[in-house]
Amino acid sequence: GNDRKRNSLMFCRSVMNLGQFALAAGACEARFMTSPAGTIAIYVDADACPVKDEIYRVAGRHRLHVFVVANSFINVPREPWIERVTVPGNFDAADDWIAERVSRGAIVVTADIPLADRCIKAGAEVIGPTGKPFTEASIGMALATRDMMEDLRAMGTVQGGPKPFSQKDRSAFLQALDLAIQRLKRAGFGG
Repeated sequence: GNDRKRNSLMFCRSVMNLGQFALAAGACEARFMTSPAGTIAIYVDADACPVKDEIYRVAGRHRLHVFVVANSFINVPREPWIERVTVPGNFDAADDWIAERVSRGAIVVTADIPLADRCIKAGAEVIGPTGKPFTEASIGMALATRDMMEDLRAMGTVQGGPKPFSQKDRSAFLQALDLAIQRLKRAGFGG
């Protein structure tokens, strides 16, 4: 089990050191990144996330592990508790990586409603970048609204997207993230 995983990871790193198969090596190493059971970890759907800096600050204060998951390279601070995960492949590869690894004790930050639905079903806490929490009670309506808006845009009835991100959204996000962390700590999860 663990020896095989460690040997596979060492092989992946040696391939990366040789500079060969860069995309495959990134996916190979990402396959082994998970958070220990009983700890709180934050998974960031990072491609278009406007609150990454806020997540880093809050996670640092609470000593939480952060997985910054994207389809392409994203700069992240050089901290041992922040891991960049570059997932090559199709458009949904980052979503799949996150959804396959989260469980109770995880916090997922995403604006992607189908990803939020998958993570809620896995037991994770899910927060949108505007601070809106996605829950079992709210996700059905969020999915229905998303589908309706997609149809209206396709028909040309509605144009444009969501309103611009504001300072009020940033504040609401920070409050929602702190509440989610406190809820998980009260439930026995640690950093």
